[in-house]
Amino acid sequence: MSKPKQAAAGEVTQTPRGCLCLHLQRAARAVARRFDDAFRPLGITSGQFSLMMALSRMEAPTIGRIADVLAMDRTTLTANLKPLARRGLVKVSVDLDDKRSRILGLTPSGRATLADAVPVWRLTHAEIERNLGRSSPERLRVDLRALS
Repeated sequence: MSKPKQAAAGEVTQTPRGCLCLHLQRAARAVARRFDDAFRPLGITSGQFSLMMALSRMEAPTIGRIADVLAMDRTTLTANLKPLARRGLVKVSVDLDDKRSRILGLTPSGRATLADAVPVWRLTHAEIERNLGRSSPERLRVDLRALS
């Protein structure tokens, strides 16, 4: 019987320090928590804000189109839409041209919530950019877009 493979001790201790995946995931969670905390009084999360922003910028988007814009799979997007629809912030309707497709849109209440959320986003976003220190926020955006 052969011995199971094991990583060398040096690999195990060195990999986490240089792992882009780990550092990107940690940063994404930390930034999302900051926005979640800021949006909590409005009753939305950072993910819901992003979804509502995407809906506000497009005319009659489909689930597939929004999923592409947000780099989400349709199942995850559908799960994220449900609480917004229950609260009356988003409407989901059948596409009259293709009955298999769904059209998404913000309701008047959703537009009002989004209008309240935008100044909160601006303030929180500016605070996060200030925390970048010597890093350039624009350079970071360029680098992150290159990865996606």
